[in-house]
Amino acid sequence: MNNFHLKVQRIEQVCLFELTWGTAQRLSTKIPYPENLTFLYQEWQRTYLSFYKTSLRGRVANSGTLQTPNPDWHAKLVQAEAKFLSEFHNWLRSSELYEIRSVITQISLLSANSQSTNINLFLTCDALELARLPWESWEICTELAFSVGKINIVRSPVNIHKSVAKQNHTRRGINRVLVILGDDTGLNFDAEKKAIQKLKRIVEIKFIGWQPGKNIDELKAELKEAIASEQGWDILLFAGHSNETRLTGGEISIAPNTTLSISEIIPLLNKALEKGLQFALFNSCNGLSIANTLIDLGLSQVAIMREPVHNKVASDFLLHFLQILAQYKDVQEALTSACQHLKLEDNLTYPSAYLIPSLFLHPEANLFCLRWGLIGDLQKKIPSKIEIIAISTLFLFFSSQLPNKMQDYLLAQRLKTQVIYRQLTGQIQAKGTPPVLLVQIDEKSLRDATKDSKLSDARQMDRKYFARIIDKLRAKGARVIGIDYLLDRYQGENDKVLAKSLQSGVNSSQSTWFVLAETNAGTGERLKVLPEIASPNWTLRGEIEVIPGYMQLLSPADKYKSPLYFSNLLAISHQLQKLESQTAITTNKKQQGVITVADTQPLQPPQPQLNSKTSFSQQIEQFLKENNLKHITSLTSPRIHLQPITEFSYYFSQMWLHPIVDFSVPPNQVYRTIPAWQLLENNNKNPAISNLENQIVIIAPGGYGEAGMSKDGEDNFNLPPAIELWRRLENPENSNEVLTGGEIHAYKVHHLLKNRIVIPIPDLWMILIAAVLGKSLYFVIQKNPRIQLQILLASGAFTAVYGVVSLQIYLSSIAVILPWFLPSLTIFLYIMPAFLRKKVNE
Repeated sequence: MNNFHLKVQRIEQVCLFELTWGTAQRLSTKIPYPENLTFLYQEWQRTYLSFYKTSLRGRVANSGTLQTPNPDWHAKLVQAEAKFLSEFHNWLRSSELYEIRSVITQISLLSANSQSTNINLFLTCDALELARLPWESWEICTELAFSVGKINIVRSPVNIHKSVAKQNHTRRGINRVLVILGDDTGLNFDAEKKAIQKLKRIVEIKFIGWQPGKNIDELKAELKEAIASEQGWDILLFAGHSNETRLTGGEISIAPNTTLSISEIIPLLNKALEKGLQFALFNSCNGLSIANTLIDLGLSQVAIMREPVHNKVASDFLLHFLQILAQYKDVQEALTSACQHLKLEDNLTYPSAYLIPSLFLHPEANLFCLRWGLIGDLQKKIPSKIEIIAISTLFLFFSSQLPNKMQDYLLAQRLKTQVIYRQLTGQIQAKGTPPVLLVQIDEKSLRDATKDSKLSDARQMDRKYFARIIDKLRAKGARVIGIDYLLDRYQGENDKVLAKSLQSGVNSSQSTWFVLAETNAGTGERLKVLPEIASPNWTLRGEIEVIPGYMQLLSPADKYKSPLYFSNLLAISHQLQKLESQTAITTNKKQQGVITVADTQPLQPPQPQLNSKTSFSQQIEQFLKENNLKHITSLTSPRIHLQPITEFSYYFSQMWLHPIVDFSVPPNQVYRTIPAWQLLENNNKNPAISNLENQIVIIAPGGYGEAGMSKDGEDNFNLPPAIELWRRLENPENSNEVLTGGEIHAYKVHHLLKNRIVIPIPDLWMILIAAVLGKSLYFVIQKNPRIQLQILLASGAFTAVYGVVSLQIYLSSIAVILPWFLPSLTIFLYIMPAFLRKKVNE
């Protein structure tokens, strides 16, 4: 920090101003001292004392409360103040001081471009009549504050024998405050006690002082023990009567007719300094000699009243001083703010009172402010009452349906952004054979299926058409086939034809696994596969209801129980069929820790058999339990299991940590589509479907208007922006504006096979974190207003970097969505008011 040191000496009728700064720079000038200034000061002081003639914190009257003064005294005091300050400021504006003012201005302007802290102007006056002048009102500080930030005028004694006291240990944790309440004759400390008690949530406070009937010797012993406490104090606060003395460093009145000189308690103060005392406030009269003595001892800083001060003025000053200090501002800012309050808000009631307080600062010290510490830091960041109301409102808002739509919209746009990011960074896997083949019943297939059928309901597809498709798929080697149509209504002979086709697939040399659709009706009835078509003993039954955009979760306790979800069963079937080429270590040899080739045997998953007497799903359940196959990710991945916090969020219409369907994956990596009519007409001319042994086949509606997987809902969903972008990148003329249920199932199968389970971090969680961060930045800006632009730019840069990092984390194996828009908005909503408020103040 580029501090200035200004020493003012009076030699008869001339004053010597000497300014020093930097390493060795020095500037001095002489200026006549105006005798009229002394006269005007004395006139102002007499008027001031006449106005505040009762309840002064010095050796004056000891009666009553503030009486309504003669209005003439008020007017006289206002006039006396104006004349006195006018003469004082005219003197400081004299031409002889131009160079000093110019240097302060220029150096301050240069410093403003390279530092973010305020500038201290240390003032030292060698004569008491000079020290009594209100140097804090020097207009140069007001002028510079508009251009370079605040110039703090702090006082410093002529003689300083000691450096800032070295503490024996570094104080940590909560700040400790010792409050000494002295002689209260003619005074009332109630307001001050209440103001101090408000700090209890962030500081530890101890009150000590005289009470009626207390023995003076006991009081002195208590003071001695308290000041020299081994725990130490950060702040010493005295309220009561005090006065200046020439030889003893000032005195304080601790009880009626009982005073202590500062020189008497120097040994105690030295111990307090060693234990961490950093700041003292004497909210009492005539404190110049007290401040000089304490700074000379090595205390960092002392706030005092240079003149007698009225009881109510002292109480009002302390209240506002502590309010600012509790905001973790430094003592200079707290003192200036309290003086501004007296000047702007209370000037009609307490004229001239704002001119009285001064801060003395040791040249080696930094301005004191309360430590954040663990407790203070947490309490600083704990939301205020208004913020708690706002957060509660935000929570209720997020629990309603409107924000759900907004969150769905933001999620959809985020996935679209992920598509763009994949494209820009080239993070797209090379094209290969996707795990799923979608055989779609489109409009042309529908016409072919119904031209010879008596059925008119598209949801009741002619099952002979299904049989033809299944026979064709079997011929091409398909091992896992899912039918995304309900088979709960009778079709007579058609059912027999489909049943025969299914039985042929199961009974073939390489059994085909079939996953058939089931779901719940609105009445609670289960819409099951007709027993005439297939038995659960040799087919699997999967729930086909989907949550658009989200994966379906399994209950950890019932992960093997039927019915599982359609996509899970397709993935399980595919993964189990791949076990035939793998081996497993027998249980007894594994326990012995001895493994040889002879000790291994092939894993043989159960196969569907027409003569089976037990449920095929139970057979699979038993097999999985016995072998503990952790790589069957469609069942064992922790991310597809319902977590307690996710289940809890459902009560508030939320989807906390509920995995999503990752539409940022290109569709051509997930599935290949072929219309059913084309499959049936194909004569092995299409190499892409010549061998389907390693693919999962889903027979599903292909987007026709009446397509439906259930009793009351169409199987066509709104097209996610991410899929729309992929389609346009692949074919700009693509006009398909729907996403089918079959395509959603294909994405879920892909995610289960590839273990691509993406977890979204809730917006509300990140908003709360952003609120804490934003509030912290707000405090930083408030404390260091000169760096507000840097913080704003840094926040913008951090937001951009955070956005890119969150995009990359999404694509990584971590597979987590970190919300970006709402948390970033929250941070800027916190810091912009501080930024704009500073602009308005300027």
